[in-house]
Amino acid sequence: MKHSAENKIIIYCDGACSGNQFDHNSGGWGAVLNFGNITKEIYGGEKNTSNQRMEITACIKALEAIKKEDIKISIYSDSAYLVNCMKERWFESWLKNGWKNAKKKPVENQDLWMRLLELLEKYDVTFHKVVGHSGDKFNERADKLAQQGIDTHGK
Repeated sequence: MKHSAENKIIIYCDGACSGNQFDHNSGGWGAVLNFGNITKEIYGGEKNTSNQRMEITACIKALEAIKKEDIKISIYSDSAYLVNCMKERWFESWLKNGWKNAKKKPVENQDLWMRLLELLEKYDVTFHKVVGHSGDKFNERADKLAQQGIDTHGK
């Protein structure tokens, strides 16, 4: 499947966390940005995080790397958490309910969701779910970058 378009940025982002279930762990995020025949790869990581935080961070960092605001963006992620929040607009209820979820508990990762929503106001973005580890070249590369983020920044 060809994902390039003349006037569109295609982003694949992924997050990973080694030891996600433990308090002391290592997380990484990675993103591949494609615009025409230009590809840019970014990655990073942090300690004591979660896989979900890294998934959102990958998306944020990719959007922060974009210099043009008047361009369409398609974001591909294997994170149901990220894609479903955006496509099903969970954040609208969170905002209406003072950043509380349906169980009246504080929304996890509120700081990251707030930053992502702020960035999304600047762009025309669509989100797309991809199946992880299914051979999609750019999704696999984003995953490798997230692992690299763990290795170089998360430890």
